[in-house]
Amino acid sequence: MAKRNEDELLSTLGDFTSKENWDKFFSIRGSEDSFEWYAEWDNLQTPLLSTLSTFQNKQIQILFPGCGNSKLSENLYDAGFCNITNIDFSKVVISDMLRRNVRERASMKWRVMDMTCMQFTDDMFDAVVDKGGLDALMEPELGPELGTGYISEVKRVLKSEGKFVCLTLAESHVLGLLFSKFRLGWKMSVHAIPHTTSKKRSFCTFMVVVEKERSTVLHQIMSMFDHSSLDCDVNQGRGLIEALETENKTRGECSSGADILFSLEDVKLGAGGDLKELIPGRRFQLTLGEDGKSRFSYKAVLLDAQQHSDEFIYHCGVFIVPKIRSHEWLFSSEEGQWMVVESAKAARLIMVLLDSRHSLANIDDIQKDLSPLVKDLAPGKHDDGPQIPFMMANDGIKQRNTVHQVTSATTGSIIVEDVTYENVDGSPNGHNPSKDMTFRRLTFQRSLGLVQSEAILTREECSQKDLGDVGRKRSNTVSKSKKKAGQRRSNSSVPVVDESRKLMVVDHQYLVSSYHAGIISGFTLVSSHLQNMASSGRTAKTVIIGLGAGLLPMFLRVCMPCLDIEVHVADGIKFVQGLANSTASYSGAVTNHESENLISNEKLPSSNGNSTSLLEGKESTKIDILIIDVDSSDASSGLSCPHPDFVEESFLMSVKKSLSEGGLFVINLVSRSAAIRETVVSRIKTVFNDLYCLQLEEDVNEVLFALPMDLSVNEASSPDATLQLQKLLKLTHAERGQTILDSIKKIECLK
Repeated sequence: MAKRNEDELLSTLGDFTSKENWDKFFSIRGSEDSFEWYAEWDNLQTPLLSTLSTFQNKQIQILFPGCGNSKLSENLYDAGFCNITNIDFSKVVISDMLRRNVRERASMKWRVMDMTCMQFTDDMFDAVVDKGGLDALMEPELGPELGTGYISEVKRVLKSEGKFVCLTLAESHVLGLLFSKFRLGWKMSVHAIPHTTSKKRSFCTFMVVVEKERSTVLHQIMSMFDHSSLDCDVNQGRGLIEALETENKTRGECSSGADILFSLEDVKLGAGGDLKELIPGRRFQLTLGEDGKSRFSYKAVLLDAQQHSDEFIYHCGVFIVPKIRSHEWLFSSEEGQWMVVESAKAARLIMVLLDSRHSLANIDDIQKDLSPLVKDLAPGKHDDGPQIPFMMANDGIKQRNTVHQVTSATTGSIIVEDVTYENVDGSPNGHNPSKDMTFRRLTFQRSLGLVQSEAILTREECSQKDLGDVGRKRSNTVSKSKKKAGQRRSNSSVPVVDESRKLMVVDHQYLVSSYHAGIISGFTLVSSHLQNMASSGRTAKTVIIGLGAGLLPMFLRVCMPCLDIEVHVADGIKFVQGLANSTASYSGAVTNHESENLISNEKLPSSNGNSTSLLEGKESTKIDILIIDVDSSDASSGLSCPHPDFVEESFLMSVKKSLSEGGLFVINLVSRSAAIRETVVSRIKTVFNDLYCLQLEEDVNEVLFALPMDLSVNEASSPDATLQLQKLLKLTHAERGQTILDSIKKIECLK
């Protein structure tokens, strides 16, 4: 071949998926100059004929996708296999090959066709022989999509017990697709094609043979070569062996019942049982949209309700979990997923977990993309069934405005935002908010599904001093608008309210979070102790670990002046351990578990005007009330609150040592796992004499109250205890304490 033609030829090989490039390639090369991928007929003849000889006769239908101008199909024809159909998307090469074979091999068929979208009926061929076609498709950008589409077509056109013979260099990305797409209902073996002498120690060609079965048994992949004496490039051989071992391990785990991802094709073939039937308690994970036809691919979980019920609203439903919540225990664990199924009232629920692949798509696009995919997963005759409803996990927010965002070295990104909700049916603490009521929330980016703090905002008249810079910044704008407006005057005698003189402020006498009210309701367990201290002019030393936005301590500061509260930045566990072991005076404090060093000595005066500095060195006293309200950074652990370190037995022992005889230990517990909850309760029972709980009906939160000394059940909820707490609460609006009083009646004794 001339030098110029060689240069032109090489220039066409940049993109193996380009039809135009291949047309140019074959035009330059010519019809007589065949191009062989990887191996010649001398090397392929024995293993390939051996594979095809397992069929009863040579009249089988064979398909050569992406045939190019290789002589392989001609060699097979001459060996007696005459029913061969060759396809390629290059008109140039199909025309050349037809002219080359029309007389000598009259039965051979040649078709211009895209191998990723074939125009053949289902179950048409006994064998599909691919020489480098899949490798050529697996380009970095479009490879997975094109390769997936091609393999789906191969599966479709193959007859039962048919064979797919793939000649490949066995690169990791190609094997990853091959192995995962031919799992359930396929037998697979890998053969090494021998080298010619001149190609020793170069890249080796491998033959992957996949046989379509009637059953849905999951087989191990058979290696038909000696691993120790594999004669090929070292990296190529190592990669192949590692891929085989990894895939066979995965298949072994699947056979043993481990939770792995099935493809939709596997599921249709019977993975997990008959889809048309509802099987109570059935659950498996699968991938959707990997056929190259969908816009996205998805990880999903199919769950058939654990019990048949007449209360099902939906025969089948789809539940979409957004990326920011997909890691939460409720959606990532099996136990949590069953809870979602129960609340969704669906006989079958398909839970779709979104990830970073879907970050730029809106929910309408995702729902439109999913609709045709989930039809195949509906029980019964889905063609005639009702439309499958879509549900979604969200927070019900109608409008949000980010007020501030900052990044902490210990907790990551922190977001403060003002929100209004879609529906506000009422409010705790006697308020009847309107639907436009604004709430200020604090959340950590690491756990957006969990609101750390939430407060209600009210407009408050402010003085000229409060307006300060706000007024000065507005003055120029106001002057300009007056000039434009001319001498317009209002004829109304009604005074105009200057909204600019009102600021949105947090109402610290209003508890939005019902668990905060629940925490305070537990003070009835030690109300006698608190009352006695207040009568003698003493304040109760109070430690709250987990400051958040400071809403609970601010409420207590304003409404319970009998408590002594300070603010310190410290590691909560070390702080309590220090109190338990030290004879020095540590006055009550609000601490943050995330920070290591004590860096603050700020005073937080109570409403009676008293305050104490941590470093003033008073004589040793113990804690009267210790509250743990710290979230866990790992939402997938099943324990959202507190951090697991705060329920370790060693820490609980330190808590008990640090409490006064009439003291109270409070934990805000958030866990949807019954097993985890029982573990926490069991540990606390081991350390403390008495344990009480308050289950909040509208929340997952449960508040636990532990006492170092015995207390009778009757005393815990006695009218006198409730009356004592009412006297200790100094509320401007008495009705706001009603939720606290109502919660007292729901406190139950666990020990």
